[in-house]
Amino acid sequence: MPAVFTDPSTTGYHTPGHPEAPFRVAKSADRLKAAGHRLLAPERPGDDAAILRVHTQRHIDSVRSGDYQDADTPHYTRIDAIARTSLAGALSASARALAGEPAFSLMRPPGHHAARERVAGFCYFNNLAIACSEFADKRVAIVDVDVHHGDGTEDWAFGKENVSFVSLHQAPLYPGTGLQTRGNCRNVPLEPGTGEARYLKALEQAIEGTLSFKPELLAVSAGFDTYKECPLAQLRLEKGTYKRLGRLLAETKLKRFAVLEGGYADDLPLLIENFLDGFFG
Repeated sequence: MPAVFTDPSTTGYHTPGHPEAPFRVAKSADRLKAAGHRLLAPERPGDDAAILRVHTQRHIDSVRSGDYQDADTPHYTRIDAIARTSLAGALSASARALAGEPAFSLMRPPGHHAARERVAGFCYFNNLAIACSEFADKRVAIVDVDVHHGDGTEDWAFGKENVSFVSLHQAPLYPGTGLQTRGNCRNVPLEPGTGEARYLKALEQAIEGTLSFKPELLAVSAGFDTYKECPLAQLRLEKGTYKRLGRLLAETKLKRFAVLEGGYADDLPLLIENFLDGFFG
C-alpha cells in the first residue's frame, strides 16, 4: 500500500514572510490524512553515514553551526535535526519504493539545490540525491519537475553511469543553470507562461528518454511551484495538471518514490493530493 512519510517536527522553523513556510507540511498532511492516505513517521535515520555519500563533513558541520552564506536559506535553531528528519523521509520513501510500494516524502526543508558543500535555495541536505546514492548497484532515473533547475542534484548525478537525470524547469529563473544537456543530465528549459499542454508534452518526451535508460528505480523531485498561482515563478499549470503529471510517471510501471521540493501557493495541499492520486495509481 502506498505510503506518505511525514513528521510534524519539520514545521518547527519559520521566518515571517519567507515562502518556505510550515503550512506546506502541516496543511498538506491534514488534507492527505482526511483523504485516506497512510501517513507514517520515517523508518530510516538521516545519519552522517547517509549524508556523507553526497556531502562533506565540512558541509555537515556548517549546517549544524550556521557557518554558511545564503540569503535565501537562514540558519535556525535545530535546523540540523529538522533537515535530517526531512532526509529520513526521503530515505524511507526510497526503501519502500525499492520494496515495490510507491511512496512520497512530505517533508521540509527541500533539497535539490543543496550541493556537495553548498547550502542554497531553501535547501540544506540534498534529500533525493542522498536517497539515490544508496543504490549504487541499481540503475536510477531522476525526474525533477520543480519549476527551478535541480542544480545540486545534477552536480551529484553528472557522470554517474548508473544514474539518469532530467529536469524540466522555467528559464530564465533562479538558479540560472540547466540551459543545456550534458552527458547523462538532460535539461528541458521552459519559457515563462508555459501551460499544461506544452508542459505535459515535454514531460512525455522526457519520460521516453528516461525509459530508454532502462532504470530499475524512478526518483521524482516533486515541485509544485509550476502552478499558475505560485508567487515565485511564471509557469501556468492548473490544479488538475498534477494528477495527469503523476499518472504519466506511474504509467512507467517503475518502482518509484517522490519527495517534496518547492510549492508555495495556498493551494499546495490540493496540488499534492492530485499528484498522489496519479502517482500512486
